[in-house]
Amino acid sequence: MNRFDGRRVLVTGGGSGIGQATVLRLLSEGGRVVAADVSEAGLEDTRTAAGPLSGQLTTLTMDIGDEESVKQGLAQAVDGLGGLDVLINAAGILRSSHTEKTALDLFEQVIRVNLVGTFLVIREAIPHLRASSAPAVVNFSSTSASFAHPYMAAYAASKGGIQSMTHALASEYAKDGIRFTAVQPGSISSGMTDGSGQSKQSQGPGLPQDADFSLFGKLTPALGEGFAGPEAVAGVVAMLASDDGKFMTGTEVRIDGGTHF
Repeated sequence: MNRFDGRRVLVTGGGSGIGQATVLRLLSEGGRVVAADVSEAGLEDTRTAAGPLSGQLTTLTMDIGDEESVKQGLAQAVDGLGGLDVLINAAGILRSSHTEKTALDLFEQVIRVNLVGTFLVIREAIPHLRASSAPAVVNFSSTSASFAHPYMAAYAASKGGIQSMTHALASEYAKDGIRFTAVQPGSISSGMTDGSGQSKQSQGPGLPQDADFSLFGKLTPALGEGFAGPEAVAGVVAMLASDDGKFMTGTEVRIDGGTHF
């Protein structure tokens, strides 16, 4: 199945976790992919994982929380690809703490990277997506946007903002033919959501040592024991970004094994 033959794709957060799994999935379906990440080591790991498909892959160091880095990175990605058809905004960080003990700079860091960073990448990409014959953007929200995940107020706020922004953008750019959708991962094993509260890209504090796990409700996915791998989300992202998702825009898809009903 080569749904991405001839398609030019930028994936942020492509150096680890679900972003890396998405890069590998789109490469396997024929896409030409630029993987962007703040971690050079993570990007090297992605290139190694791509193996014989690495000829379709370009890696790019980019900090989505920095406006100038985004401007330069988008220009470099588009120049290398010769245009842009698909944007996948997978980059993000998770920080957990008791809300009353959360420093303002930590709260703002999460909002800056997750929400503002997603906005910056989209803003710079829109002129190039307009020139595509079938442009698509897939943003990363989270089950945290709709369900209670204690100690993660900043993260929930950022992901709720991304979800709302996705709807607004889908309406604003429908006449330009740009589709905007979002995924809501939950119960997915990755550097960010393996229970440590840490991101492979940028290590931060995990859940508080005195975290009350009774606040989390049902932790086990209804479809079986344990978390799913990041490839479970990558497959849905590939569908949304391909022609199979051409009648989908302004909506989100929850991928959590039935952890939240």
